[in-house]
Amino acid sequence: MKKTILSIQHLLAMFGATVLVPLLTGFDPSVAIFCAGVGTLIFHKCTDFKVPVFLGSSFAFISVINQVKDTFKGDLSYAQGGIVVAGFIYVIMSIIVKVVGPEKVKKYFPPQVTGAMIMVIGLNLLPTAIEMAMNNIIIAIITLSISVCINQFGKGSIKQFSVIIAIFVGIVISMLTGIGDFSAVNDASFFTIPNFSAPKFSMKAIIIIAPVVLAVFMEHVGDITTNGTVVGKNFLENPGLHKTLLGDGLATLFAGFVGGPANTTYGENTALLAITKNYDPKLLRLTAIFAIIISCVGKFGTFLQSIPEAVMGGISIYLFSMITFIGVKTISNSKCYKEGANLSVIIIILFIGLVTCYIKHFMGIEIGIPIASNAKLTGLSLAALVGIIMNRFINHNDFKKEENIATKEFASTK
Repeated sequence: MKKTILSIQHLLAMFGATVLVPLLTGFDPSVAIFCAGVGTLIFHKCTDFKVPVFLGSSFAFISVINQVKDTFKGDLSYAQGGIVVAGFIYVIMSIIVKVVGPEKVKKYFPPQVTGAMIMVIGLNLLPTAIEMAMNNIIIAIITLSISVCINQFGKGSIKQFSVIIAIFVGIVISMLTGIGDFSAVNDASFFTIPNFSAPKFSMKAIIIIAPVVLAVFMEHVGDITTNGTVVGKNFLENPGLHKTLLGDGLATLFAGFVGGPANTTYGENTALLAITKNYDPKLLRLTAIFAIIISCVGKFGTFLQSIPEAVMGGISIYLFSMITFIGVKTISNSKCYKEGANLSVIIIILFIGLVTCYIKHFMGIEIGIPIASNAKLTGLSLAALVGIIMNRFINHNDFKKEENIATKEFASTK
């Protein structure tokens, strides 16, 4: 009974963010929940059942999914194709990490690159959240205020439920004011199979979506490191970063093939581990099974899709601002901004990422580098590529120092 209650709590912790991604992109929430459950089980299998994490919908892919959605006139199957390729890249990266070692790969993703890229992800999403909030600004502000207040003043596990509580209050107010319409819930069947769909592949969609993997790679490293710190184990060594990357990659591949958003490890569940002090990976696998069961409840999925846009807009402003803050914190904690060269890298990534995406969002003009027929490298993908290349060029001496150190260490072992 205790394990069941703890598992349900983990389900609630991941629920708000996992559902929010499909609601903002157009994917079926039930499919997203199903993919989160199956993806978590895949991850645990890949990591020898040692790492107590839960996988849910990735926020990093929201803007590029919507970009593909707009490009292909609402057809999300092309976004699925891009997600499949992104998952495949994850698998390739896991093989590279195993062969060359995690340290050599990580040096291409220093804080000045990853922090700036995370900031771009959050700032690119904010305009969408604001547009949704403008449907009813009062309800959006109330929803936003509740989530902020709970996160600021709440104690214990209630902080983990700030998103759910804020959405629930927003729904109640919407219904009392006659804005919310949940009549479709009554007509929905109780049991139903999630609306699975097959992917379509387009080079243009792949180019838009796949490079986001560069942005989430270090996020993954950070999540696994944090999880290991909470549990008191080094999961980067055992079972190994290559296995955790493989788990993420295969979970994302699966989601792309059946119609769900990309998956990623969830910090919400890691935070809950720290609160409960129960680190048993079996709890997360039980949570995954509950998620799969819930995804087949038709009334539940219909209810999620009936939530007013203003409510989701208010909560999205909060969550997307938090993503931006994580990027700022990454840069701040590393002190990398104190170096002029690093500051230049940060500025370039922010400039390219924000200017290209905002011009596309507000003016409908796509700025980028043509690399294939009807396809351009633009937005976050362009910013990430330029940032990595620029950092490698400016800080090449640091790369040489690391290579010399690695060579000496290798020689000393002989």
